[in-house]
Amino acid sequence: MDDLCTELLKEHSKAQVLKIMEYIGADQSKFDELIGLFLNDESRIAQRAAWAVSHCVESRPHLIQPHLENMVFNLKEPKLHDAVVRNTVKILAELDIPETLQGHIINIYFDYLLSQKTPVAVKAHAMQVVFNIARNEPDLLGELKMVIEEQFPYGSAGFKSRGKRILKDINKIINSQKKIRKER
Repeated sequence: MDDLCTELLKEHSKAQVLKIMEYIGADQSKFDELIGLFLNDESRIAQRAAWAVSHCVESRPHLIQPHLENMVFNLKEPKLHDAVVRNTVKILAELDIPETLQGHIINIYFDYLLSQKTPVAVKAHAMQVVFNIARNEPDLLGELKMVIEEQFPYGSAGFKSRGKRILKDINKIINSQKKIRKER
């Protein structure tokens, strides 16, 4: 592959994404180049790179570590393409988030959960990320539970499905915390 950007723009297909993923392999410098395109101001380039980044991270999550902060702060960019947001949120749902980024993510993701304009896939992954971070934070778990319950009646099937699972997990954690307090 001579030019990664040209390859991304050649064709928008899973076959092309897999070809790019194979080219990158475990090479951090090639992945760094892909991340540069993912963070690009040109919407079409960023959109195409987002899908490839997501696939690369699925098979080699260590490649994303040096870029987590840039990915998180990129979410604050106005008019970010939905594909970039969706893939970023999806990637972060599968990772252990460093403590230094958790507060930023919580703020951004609660905004996603509360906005009626947020696509369903973004809300579902955002719920998961907030839950993953909040597991040991009772106040945050309570806040997440409240947000999910408030939006549940108006949520799509995808929102309700993920919401039910997360509410079930939240209730298990809350009940086990109550049980521990009673035993003391």
